[in-house]
Amino acid sequence: MADQSGLEILFQDEHLIAIDKPAGLLVHRTKLDARASRFAMQLLRDQVGFRVYPIHRLDKPTSGILLFATSPKSANVIADLFAARLIEKTYQAVVRGWTPERDTIDYALKEILDRTTDGKARADKPPQSARTTFQTIARCEAPHPVGRYETARYSLVAIHPETGRKNQIRRHFKHIFHPVVGDRKFGDRAQNAFFRDQLGVSRMLLAATRLSFVHPWTDEAVVIANEQPFSETVEELFTRSL
Repeated sequence: MADQSGLEILFQDEHLIAIDKPAGLLVHRTKLDARASRFAMQLLRDQVGFRVYPIHRLDKPTSGILLFATSPKSANVIADLFAARLIEKTYQAVVRGWTPERDTIDYALKEILDRTTDGKARADKPPQSARTTFQTIARCEAPHPVGRYETARYSLVAIHPETGRKNQIRRHFKHIFHPVVGDRKFGDRAQNAFFRDQLGVSRMLLAATRLSFVHPWTDEAVVIANEQPFSETVEELFTRSL
């Protein structure tokens, strides 16, 4: 539910609010993008009329389910669930090439430091363990030459990160040579240009589509989902999935 100018609220009770964050919107103010003027936290606060507290984050180009708490106490409780891996997260992405039916990417990631925000972090920190499992939902092949290939192949995948390293999904799929389409940092420039110039799709095609957990105050199972995270243009690519 959302008003004409507001964020779409997918779940709300006295402790929690979940929104569908649009691609390109920052969660909160950051030195990484000092020119940005719109932030999910402030927009949601203005929409609901009270302060909200972010529990986790999504990269600016990633869309999808973003969870907020209505109080610092609630934020701490839910943050503990995330830390204990008691909240199951699912993402969807469009990636280059045809991926296997299912696989696990078990590849340690060295922390990427940012000079603006990570000044006190250890530059010699060893790589951290990182695991991502995924299943292929659909595949497609477009009869257009892209880069050195005569046709363009893509996969729609459901992704379950078992750890939460910085840019984990994007870096893991780059590692297995199936980069996320539209990813300007870790992606394939030729594929990104094809989607932008031929399909009019310039966003990164990665979205948080599902959160499931046991509500810590009611003990009820909560499932927050958005199973159609991409535009009709993207969905139509996979109507002839193989």
